[in-house]
Amino acid sequence: MVFALNLPKLSLSGVGAVAESVAVLAGQSVKKVMIVTDKNLIELGLLDSLYQALDDKGFDYVTFDHVTPNPTVSLVNEGAEFYKKNACDCLIAVGGGSPIDCAKAIRIVTSNDGNITVYNGVGLVKNKGAFFIAINTTAGTAAEMTSNSVITDEVNHVKMVIVDTKQIPDVAVNDPSLMVGLPASVTAATGMDALTHAIESIVTPGAHRLTLPTALEAVKLITKWLPVAVKEGANIEARSALADAQFLAGMSFNSAGLGAVHALSHQPSATHNLAHGVCNAILLPVVSEFNAQTVPSAFRPVAEAMGGDTSQLNDHEAATLAVDLIRKLSSEVGIPTGLACLGIEHADIDGWVQKAMDDVCMGGNPRTLTYEEVFELYKLAL
Repeated sequence: MVFALNLPKLSLSGVGAVAESVAVLAGQSVKKVMIVTDKNLIELGLLDSLYQALDDKGFDYVTFDHVTPNPTVSLVNEGAEFYKKNACDCLIAVGGGSPIDCAKAIRIVTSNDGNITVYNGVGLVKNKGAFFIAINTTAGTAAEMTSNSVITDEVNHVKMVIVDTKQIPDVAVNDPSLMVGLPASVTAATGMDALTHAIESIVTPGAHRLTLPTALEAVKLITKWLPVAVKEGANIEARSALADAQFLAGMSFNSAGLGAVHALSHQPSATHNLAHGVCNAILLPVVSEFNAQTVPSAFRPVAEAMGGDTSQLNDHEAATLAVDLIRKLSSEVGIPTGLACLGIEHADIDGWVQKAMDDVCMGGNPRTLTYEEVFELYKLAL
């Protein structure tokens, strides 16, 4: 069986990577750039270096700054109209998962027929679209280098997961200097999101010897540096390590796949507009404990990567240690203890179960879940 490892054409990492990405763009036949971001990032000055680099190279550009957390179908449509109205032929996304996913979806609908809802699923995109640079400002989603985008269908109250290699940006940019101003809560949420990516890609049946080393290195880096970055936001060494860690986790899950943590977490974030990383962090130990009953040996390297000593433990004990270490890290960085802390009630669960079971990520889980088991996991996560 052929294993496919899908990556951007070019990935730039380190201080100064933004300017370098514009130098790369200068080699393309581009007339007008559309920047996709949110107002808050502009106000924080995180686009200043990009604007300066574009001005220095003489590029014509416009900014679409309407992106909100958990981008919706209507927002994608608005962005597509903006792109066409301004006769753009290139996209640069600046932000975390929301701006980058929104830009991915805009790229699809401006180069293919139909609404973005037509592309919900795997491998449905025909045309790749405009040259695309994704500049990451968080250390969590790995959206700058993956083939996935998540868009909320506000009519049906569900998060669509669009998976297609044609969504992978041409250039992925991780400049840690853009991440030093992230609030501690955002740092924690995005870091735990990256940890979830790494761990799910380790225990999934789709794991491969080309993905396991990067995922395990991501786990090591996140365990060591996430608490530091939460406490010392301006620590550039910690920011650089986490930027690399989330990229490594992205390298792994983009080809190995994800699992039930993501399938379950997509639902509360869609209906209650909650932070994806926080939902993942709450569900990760709950789902891991469930999966460990079937594939305990898969969690041994997770425990070891998180600093646990498994030399005297059997597989089930090592898996228990891994879950304990996940909970310990989550608590250390200030993640809420349960979904109830986010305003979720027992009555909310009924509407999520079938949607979670139908989520594309569920197919990568190492253990098949019944309707009743999904319901019970949600209850445990409350």
